[in-house]
Amino acid sequence: MADSGQPSKPRSTRSKSDCETSSEASSSSAAARRPTRQTTVTSHFGKGPTKRKPKEESEERLSDESVAGKDQDKRRRVTGAVCGAGVSVVEPESVTPGTQLGQEEQGEQELDRRLRGQTRELTSRQRSRQEPGREARLGTPKEMDADEEAKDKRRLRPRSQPKDLATKRRPEEELEDLTPETPEDRDEEEQKEKRRKRTSRESAEKRPARTQSTMNTKRDQPRCPQCGQCLDDPDLKYQQHPLNAENELQMLVCEKLSISNSNSSGEPIDDSPLRKMTSFSVYCSRGHLCPFDTGLIEKDIKLYFSGCAKAIDDDDPSVEGTRGVNCTNLGPINVWWITGFNEDENAVIGFTTFYSEYILMEPSPDYAPIFAPVLEKVNLSKTVIEFLRHNPHAVYEDLINKIETTVPPGTGLSQFPEDFLLYHSQFVANQVEIYDEARDSDEAAILLTPCMRTLIQLAKVTLGQRRGERRLKFLKKKHKEPTKATTTKLVYQIFENFFPEQIEKDDKDKKENAFKRRPCGICEVCQQPECGKCNACKTMVKFRGTGQRKQTCLKRRCPNLDVQEADDDEEADDDDIPQVPSPKKMDQGKKKQQNKDLITWQGDPVKTEEKRTYYLKVCIDGETLEVGDCISVLPEDSSMPLYLARVTALWEDEGREMFHAHWFCAGTDTVLGNLSDPLELFLEDHCEDMELSYIHSKVKVVYRAPSENWAKEGGMDPETLLPEAKDDEKTYFYQFWYNKKHARFESPPKTQPTEENKHQFCLSCIRLGELRHKEMPKVLEQLDEVDDRIYCSSITKNGVVYRVGDSVYLPPGAFTFNIKRAIPLKPSRKKHVDENLYPEHYRKKCSEYIKESNLDALEPYRIGRIKAIHCGKENGKVNEADIKIRVNKFYRPENTHKHPVNYYNVDINLLYWSDEEAVVDFSDVQGLCTVEYGEDLPESIDDYSQGGPDRFYFMEAYNAKSKSFEDPPDHTRNPGNKGKGKGKGEAQCQVSEPREPDTTIQLPKLRTLDVFSGCGGLSKGLHQAGIAETLWAIDSVDAEAQAFRMNNPGSMVFTEDCNVLLKQIMAGEETNSYGQKLPKKGDVEMLCGGPPCQGFSGMNRFTSNSYSTFKNSLVVSFLSYCDYYRPRFFLLENVRNFVSYKDSMVLKLTLRCLVRMGYQCTFGVLQAGQYGVAQKRKRAIILAAAPGEKLPLFPEPLHAFEPRACQLSVIVDKQKYVSNITRRTSGPFRPITVRDTMCDLPEIQNGASALEISYEGEPHSWFQRQVRGSHYQPILRDHICKNMRPLAVARMRNIPTFPGSDWRDLPNIEVQLTNGTWTNKLCYEYHDVKNGYSSTGAMRGVCPCATPGRECDTNAKQFNTLIPWCLPHTGNRQNHWAGLYGRLEWDGFFGTTITNPEPMAKQGRVLHPEQHRLVSVRECARSQGFPDTYRLFGDILDRHRQVGNAVPPPLAKAIGLEIKLCMLAKAQEMATAAVQVNETATTSSALSQSPRPTDTVFLTG
Repeated sequence: MADSGQPSKPRSTRSKSDCETSSEASSSSAAARRPTRQTTVTSHFGKGPTKRKPKEESEERLSDESVAGKDQDKRRRVTGAVCGAGVSVVEPESVTPGTQLGQEEQGEQELDRRLRGQTRELTSRQRSRQEPGREARLGTPKEMDADEEAKDKRRLRPRSQPKDLATKRRPEEELEDLTPETPEDRDEEEQKEKRRKRTSRESAEKRPARTQSTMNTKRDQPRCPQCGQCLDDPDLKYQQHPLNAENELQMLVCEKLSISNSNSSGEPIDDSPLRKMTSFSVYCSRGHLCPFDTGLIEKDIKLYFSGCAKAIDDDDPSVEGTRGVNCTNLGPINVWWITGFNEDENAVIGFTTFYSEYILMEPSPDYAPIFAPVLEKVNLSKTVIEFLRHNPHAVYEDLINKIETTVPPGTGLSQFPEDFLLYHSQFVANQVEIYDEARDSDEAAILLTPCMRTLIQLAKVTLGQRRGERRLKFLKKKHKEPTKATTTKLVYQIFENFFPEQIEKDDKDKKENAFKRRPCGICEVCQQPECGKCNACKTMVKFRGTGQRKQTCLKRRCPNLDVQEADDDEEADDDDIPQVPSPKKMDQGKKKQQNKDLITWQGDPVKTEEKRTYYLKVCIDGETLEVGDCISVLPEDSSMPLYLARVTALWEDEGREMFHAHWFCAGTDTVLGNLSDPLELFLEDHCEDMELSYIHSKVKVVYRAPSENWAKEGGMDPETLLPEAKDDEKTYFYQFWYNKKHARFESPPKTQPTEENKHQFCLSCIRLGELRHKEMPKVLEQLDEVDDRIYCSSITKNGVVYRVGDSVYLPPGAFTFNIKRAIPLKPSRKKHVDENLYPEHYRKKCSEYIKESNLDALEPYRIGRIKAIHCGKENGKVNEADIKIRVNKFYRPENTHKHPVNYYNVDINLLYWSDEEAVVDFSDVQGLCTVEYGEDLPESIDDYSQGGPDRFYFMEAYNAKSKSFEDPPDHTRNPGNKGKGKGKGEAQCQVSEPREPDTTIQLPKLRTLDVFSGCGGLSKGLHQAGIAETLWAIDSVDAEAQAFRMNNPGSMVFTEDCNVLLKQIMAGEETNSYGQKLPKKGDVEMLCGGPPCQGFSGMNRFTSNSYSTFKNSLVVSFLSYCDYYRPRFFLLENVRNFVSYKDSMVLKLTLRCLVRMGYQCTFGVLQAGQYGVAQKRKRAIILAAAPGEKLPLFPEPLHAFEPRACQLSVIVDKQKYVSNITRRTSGPFRPITVRDTMCDLPEIQNGASALEISYEGEPHSWFQRQVRGSHYQPILRDHICKNMRPLAVARMRNIPTFPGSDWRDLPNIEVQLTNGTWTNKLCYEYHDVKNGYSSTGAMRGVCPCATPGRECDTNAKQFNTLIPWCLPHTGNRQNHWAGLYGRLEWDGFFGTTITNPEPMAKQGRVLHPEQHRLVSVRECARSQGFPDTYRLFGDILDRHRQVGNAVPPPLAKAIGLEIKLCMLAKAQEMATAAVQVNETATTSSALSQSPRPTDTVFLTG
């Protein structure tokens, strides 16, 4: 119905499905929503005129109604309604039983009146009467103007009809309803309206009886200007607010509901909290109950709702008790949504307001009739989507059969008839469209299936219209979209196809991209190699073609590119494009020998060695080849590309013309895969002797050295900086040496050939020879020979010299001790469990492995002091493969008879001397360490221990026989010089001496920028390593930025979007919008950061939504900072899944960016638990170093840890990569445990909120002394924990305290909660086929779905039980939910510390080992390795988030120490070079001043 206040727009008459907004707007539309007859609905799809004038339409209605009066059985043409904003349809009045019509005629008359009421327009008199209400401002129920409300009451009172009169109409009046309206009736009605105005104050009983038709009166009835409902409708209901109701803000901050407001990753997806709502009602600002699915929200009509709000983990829909909070006037509703289109889920309907999101449970009794039709449509859509998802090729008849045989849950219907689908076709199509938007890229669109196309055609569905309106309203009323990533030109060119919607493009780029057509480079097709067999490959030079036609291999024809070129390229055929996975890395296969007739040597031989005569030049078929030139070799398999190599030697050997090939590695054979530059090659450790006849042709490979102004070229367009590369497929370049095992891109060595070796100078041979020389043990100094054993004083291996008296690491099994190790005591579990009391305990037998336990952890390294070194003889010479060492054993505290609790109190690097000896193979030695007698140290033990990671000390000797501690022997305490020894090679003095990198060189700290700094864990560790000074930090979250500022008062902290800041920096601005000075080029020497990981994290179940995609794209922003500033060192930290995300595409693109910038780089996965924290936390690390710097290695582990958590290899394109670390099974120190971490903290209760308390005791362990610090600190901060609801507290109290306890140990009993209510006992009423029956014969299923083939029954849900019903319901397919409501183990470790501890989350082992509460913020901070003095900021969730998002400082410190070693090595090289230059200059000066033989010397006197 067109609004008089707005211009009328011509619109075509629509079907009922097109006008769903109109046909479903009434609140009492039971008849309208009820399935109608097939013939009536089919006749509804006729077309009508596009526009009618009121007079013409009135005459047509009169004609139609006259015909209807003559022939009741004739089928009528139905026209759709055109609705305006704020006006809804009229609800037809039902026919009373007193009518004289037949049953079928009566139904048609009722439908006819309803449809005619939908097509009528308001008269000019009625529009003028409604205009004041329409022009009035729509306000909330609390904000309505009192005067306006009074005017509405005065205006509407004369038209209101008493309810008793409406229900006592005579049958004769009902018959009069069917009489058509005439002009005389309209005039008479206007006269009656005037009389009603004059007698508006008379009572309803004194008014004259109405004699006109009810249809006439219906048309003129007053309507609500908000929801459009008839105010005289007897079924119109008003909202009744709950007692003691609170507003929305009061409800959201209520402690009873703020319990579990996060997803499984521990961090909310957005800033909106999530609640459940039961006993709800929806109403307009006038208080009328109304539906929310009829387009009112989309037309910006403000709808509100009330009810009982509940916590998100509360599944009880009842309003009994005090678990919910009554609330009213929530809203207005910004958007309503549907989810749960999976077979094992129920459809869920929800609301979104400005402050929160709500999941609807059960409506109020008054609102139930209005909500029931909505639920019917939602279940219908769910049935359609689920059927078509599994049957995409089904036809329309199959869908109808599925619908008619499906019993809709909770709707009261026995089936969905076809007319019901047609009637709600618009709604179903809208839901299908929205579902398709969220599908994966490899899923087909349901909307394009034959069924949906038929339904769209049959019902004339309008696609995209309502959905677009809803999305537009949502974006207007929700927060603004995340900013797009600001990038440099280089980063943009590499990532533009992977994050097309998240990267900001300037106008120039948009115009250029409109004409550029390039492969995306990231799809599976682009990732596979050339086939070598298609016509395109045969023309390539690498496959022996001419290279004239520039075409892509047909198997690598990008489908995204083909879409762009479909109109231009006639040869492209999308059907021929195979979809294959990424290829394996190809090692070189057999080469193909060529027919070379003329091979002649040029020049004289340069050298002859044995049977080889070396030359510098050779002529092959008229082409001259010199040593140092590059050539191509054909593979035997023609489908493989050419092999490229550098000729490093030419010789003739017994008539055979030979050359030595140092092979280049193609970019496709690196970790970069097909993302690499096709013209870029890499040097590698691979060389080979070959005959000259294998050479195919000569190619050009040049070394692209970094520019002298490399650091100043950051942020520039790379196309303008690089020399033009000839695209003739014969010119290549290289920058780096590539290590295939560790995926390291390093600068090539600077070694140059000399005159003596220029004829056979091979870098690969030199490097491999050095490696073999280092790995082979070599005796340095022999002493004497006894019993065919040669004794020596020193030996070398891997560049390390081992001497008699040195202390060494040995594997845990190298030797045993003479006393049995004290194993930590563990409370015994119940051997005979009462399964009636503990019905879920049987699940522990199915999953006995405890992820957070150290039961399987290996012991730390054995430590021994070398007493003698001896080796065997072979052919009269030293057999270096048979080397043995005799060592004195050192005991650790845990190896003695001490109780496990006692050795936690001593230092972790404390040892005990022992006179016990053992003989071990030298090949078992894992490295050197330093062991000193404590009283002989020139410094304190703490200072000595802080000097390096491999430092130990001893104060006593241990006698295993007497189980006593004694003073060590004098020879172990004497710090005298080492001698050669006597007797059988025994040394007179066995005192180890530390040999660590020279630390006398003072290194300046690197000026550091920390992007995505969080609270500063990464910077803290780098500061502890002594290499960094964080001068700038960026974080957009105010609480985290404030925490960083508190702990780093000298840093400039930018609390804003990193993309906005980078845009200002690239624009050359000196300060940001807050006046803070921005760093300039050359200021930043180190860039570190951990881009947000929600999109990559496996802890996040919502990694595919737009928010997580935006978070992922921040990697691009981080790389752009690196490209602009070009720091000396670059460090990126992220979750383990970063290296595997999207088939490792993000990892490869990141490395590609760094290589393109000119950085040396590598990647690896580290386990934080191996570096000194009691936590299992795998992290992906990418390290990069600028040209001229040394690329750091990954730090060797310091602590033994659980083996399953130390599987750190990475699979990329079916190739396995490992980092450089060698300590893969153990470490120098024992694991840090939960007891080490927090046993000294005072006891607190659930919900403890005191931010500062006293320690109440001294530290108990070495780790606690480290985190407390050497300075006295009486105040303990942040020892606070979340306040859990009474049911969760009851569950925690019933979890046993023995190791490995979790929800499976809960008893099935009724307990009284702290709020006075009682829990229910979980009932097992169904047979679980998989788990069978208990030992007592009881069933183990809680839902019918425990039997295969049966579906879930919503009525089987149980609430308020000590054992959560949902866990046994889904436990069979979720590893029995092991760990949920789990207690930490004193001798174990934390799981990954997340941003919001929740016992029902994926990481659910978050209960204190003994206390009935969750772990506190300080306990989580200690699990990350933060010192107790480290400050956090914000509420408890902010503090948990700051800790969970941080990099463990001990891990960062270990990485920082490796960077420090690289800086020291470079400084030493520079110092050595400076000394050599000075010596050379001094020598030259001395020679220039000394007399030459031809000089004449004059002597006087």
